Amino acid sequence: MNAEQAALALRGVSVVREGRYLLQDVDWRVLAGQRWAILGPNGAGKSTLLKVASLYLHPTSGEVEVLGRRLGRVDVRRMRHLVGYAAAALSDRMRPSITAEDVVMTAIHGALEPWWHDYGEGDRSKARALLGRVGVDHLAGHSFGSLSSGERQRVQIARTLMSDPALLLLDEPTAALDLAGRESLIRTLDDLCEDPSTPPTVLVTHHTEEIPKGFDHVMLLREGRVVSAGGISEVLTSTNLSTCFGLALSLERRRGRWWAYAA
Repeated sequence: MNAEQAALALRGVSVVREGRYLLQDVDWRVLAGQRWAILGPNGAGKSTLLKVASLYLHPTSGEVEVLGRRLGRVDVRRMRHLVGYAAAALSDRMRPSITAEDVVMTAIHGALEPWWHDYGEGDRSKARALLGRVGVDHLAGHSFGSLSSGERQRVQIARTLMSDPALLLLDEPTAALDLAGRESLIRTLDDLCEDPSTPPTVLVTHHTEEIPKGFDHVMLLREGRVVSAGGISEVLTSTNLSTCFGLALSLERRRGRWWAYAA
């Protein structure tokens, strides 16, 4: 993928449910090498946007291209392994007794159980290596249900990388973590951002301080509409953030991180 080729392209995308817009007329492009954060209040449409991007939800109207292929004209089952997607809803579908290693390994086929496909020692070695990349290789044999929230999030991130995806989508990976767990996970995301082999990445969050230092683009969503989107230094301003959240906010950047508080 070259620098101008879009890993993800949305044109006029809307999602309507029971007469209400969850997304409305969204235009958005994610290019090779970009790291995007999506910010907005509850109900802004952030998770809906990632479901569309991950090929799990078809829009009511508009065009979606993922890795150059048009949604609606391609078998999404053959493409989902090219998109690394981590979300709480996916984690909840995991059987609690499955091992962390198997959670990661089964992503090769987009499966939730290891007995549906055949795996070799090379697959297991790769899964353990990815668990090591996010700092939890010592938990490879532990049951997924026995892990802490932070440990499960790390395992999910390792899972997203198992199939060598061309696009990485992370839906609120720091949700439900305590302060130490959140900061530790953000450091892991910092490391992934700095690795040139990491594919274009999109991160959904509610909080500016959860944006890793390496992220260079941001989209602000409110009531399903894009408030502003583009380079993080230009878009992430007190004015735009206040409009997005409907509250007068001040914004500071310290040591590469963004911090917002009521003005």
